[in-house]
Amino acid sequence: MRNIGPKSAAWLRQVGLRSLDDISQIGVVDAFMKVRRAGFKPSLNLLYALEGAVLDCHWQEVPDARRTELVGAAEAAIALLPPPRGRPAAGPVTTTIIDDSAMPDMAMLDGERNDG
Repeated sequence: MRNIGPKSAAWLRQVGLRSLDDISQIGVVDAFMKVRRAGFKPSLNLLYALEGAVLDCHWQEVPDARRTELVGAAEAAIALLPPPRGRPAAGPVTTTIIDDSAMPDMAMLDGERNDG
């Protein structure tokens, strides 16, 4: 298939999409979502590559308006996915800053080691 590399082709085969007809029948966004729901992490380039394959053009030739439409449809479908099992949805990010001035100098401790 045009635009589809070996890794993407393997993902598509693993979700039962083996031909361009298979992808055309369910649609580009649904094909992308099948890959995503299977646990793979496809980038938007796969979405564009699938559209290019269906249109028989290079993925970079997919018009910007169509790309925007595809991204919107994919984002809407992704928003409907349940959170990953076994892992909570991402929580707030915290930053811990360690004050090195309160820590002893590690070189000083190396000299006090008792090897005997």
